[in-house]
Amino acid sequence: MSKNLYNQSSWKREILATIFLSFPLILTSLAQMAMTITDVIFIGKLGSQALAAASLGANLYTIFAFFGLGLVTTTAPMMARVLGERKRSLKEIRSIVQQGLWTSLIISIPTCFVLWNGEKLLLAIHQQNELAKMAGHYLRAMMWAMPTFLGYLVLRSFMAALQRPRWAFIVTVIGILVNIFGNWILVFGYLGFPALGLVGSGLATTLASLFLFLGMVVVILIDKQFRRYYVFGNILKINRDRLISLWKLGMPIAITTTFEATIFNSAAFLMGWLGENELAAHTIAIQITSAAFMIPYGIAQAATIRVGYAYGSGNLASINKSGWSAFLLSSTFMIFSATFMLLKPESLISVFIDIKNLDNIDVLYLAIHYLFFSAVFQTIDGLQVVGAGILRGLHDTRIPMLYAAFGYWVIGLPTSAILALYTNFRGTGIWIGLVIGVNIVSILMIRRWILRESLNLIRY
Repeated sequence: MSKNLYNQSSWKREILATIFLSFPLILTSLAQMAMTITDVIFIGKLGSQALAAASLGANLYTIFAFFGLGLVTTTAPMMARVLGERKRSLKEIRSIVQQGLWTSLIISIPTCFVLWNGEKLLLAIHQQNELAKMAGHYLRAMMWAMPTFLGYLVLRSFMAALQRPRWAFIVTVIGILVNIFGNWILVFGYLGFPALGLVGSGLATTLASLFLFLGMVVVILIDKQFRRYYVFGNILKINRDRLISLWKLGMPIAITTTFEATIFNSAAFLMGWLGENELAAHTIAIQITSAAFMIPYGIAQAATIRVGYAYGSGNLASINKSGWSAFLLSSTFMIFSATFMLLKPESLISVFIDIKNLDNIDVLYLAIHYLFFSAVFQTIDGLQVVGAGILRGLHDTRIPMLYAAFGYWVIGLPTSAILALYTNFRGTGIWIGLVIGVNIVSILMIRRWILRESLNLIRY
C-alpha cells in the first residue's frame, strides 16, 4: 500500500473511530436534553407565566450545574491520558473517578445553599416579583438533583474514557421515562398525587437524577469490564494530591463552561426585563438550539478522549487526525441543522406551544425570528465547542478560559445588553450579541489549535 493510500486509510479510521465513540455520547447528551425539553413541555401546559418562571429558575440552576459539569468531567481527559500512557491504569483510573465523586459532593453543598435562596437572587437582579416567587419554589424542589447529577456525570466520563459509553445512554433513556412519569403525576396530580405545578416538575427532575446516578452505579457493579476497576473500593478515603490535581486542571474548564452558560442565562434575564412573551419565545429558541448543540458537544467529548489517548501515547499524527476529524464532523452536522431551522421553524416551535392558538401568536412570531439568528449562531458554536474539547485533550485549559471570558463577557454580553436595552432591536439585539461573542471565541480556539506545536502545548 502506498503512503498516500495509507494516510487516507488512517484518516478514514480516525473519522470512523470518532463517530463510533461520539454516537452514544451524542445520544446520551440528547437524552439528557430530552429531560429538560420534557420539563418545558409539561410546564408549557401550565401557561406562559409558568414557562417564564421555570426559565428563570432553570437558568439560575444551570449556572451552578455547568460549573460543576466542567469540573467533574475533567475526569475524562485525565483518564484518557492515563490510558494512552498505559501506566498503572487500574489504580490511577479508580483514583480519578473517586476524587470526581468527592468533588461532586463538595461543590453541591454550597450550591444547594445558594439555590435555596433563589427567589432573593432573582429579585436582586430585578426580575418580576411573581415570576421570582414561582421560580424560587421550583428551585427548592430541583436543587436536590445537583449532587446525584454531577455524580452521574463522573461515572459517565468513566465509561466514555473506556470507550464504552452505550450503557450511559441506556440508563439515560430509562431516566427520561422516569422524568416523564414524574412530571405527569406530580405536575398535574395523577394517580392520587397532588397537582404541584412547577414544584412537581422540580421534584421529577430530582427523582430522575437520583435514578441516573444509581443506575450507573448498578451497571458498574455488574459489568465485568467496569467492575475490575473497583471504583467504589475504599471510596471514603480522599486522595488529596489527586483531588488537587483534578481541581487544578478542572477549575479553568469549569470557569469556561460557566462563562458560556452564563451568557445564555444573562440573555434570559435580559429577555425577562423585556417581557413574558420575549422570555417565553427565547426559552423555546434556546431549547431547540441546545438540542442541536448536543451533537457537536458529543463529538467534542469524543475528541477530548481521542486526543487525550494520542497525547498520552505521544502520537503527534494521531493528535492531528483526531482534532481535525472532530471539526469536520461537527461542521457537517451544524450546517445541516441550521438549514432545517431556517426552512422549518414552525415545525420545531410547535413541539412547545400550540401555534394555532391565537394567544400564542406573539410568542410564535418572536420564536421564529430568534431561530433565524440561532441558525447562524449554532454553526459557529459547533466549531467553538470542538475547539475547546480538543484543547482539553491536550490538558490546555487556562488560555481557553480567558478566550471564553473575553468573547462572551467582554464583547458578547455587553453588545447584547446595549442592543436590547438602548436600541429598537430588543430581543433580536440579544441574539446578535450572542452571535458576535461565540464567533470571537471560535476563532481564538481554532487559532490556538492550529498553532499548538509552536505554542508548545504538546509536552512529554
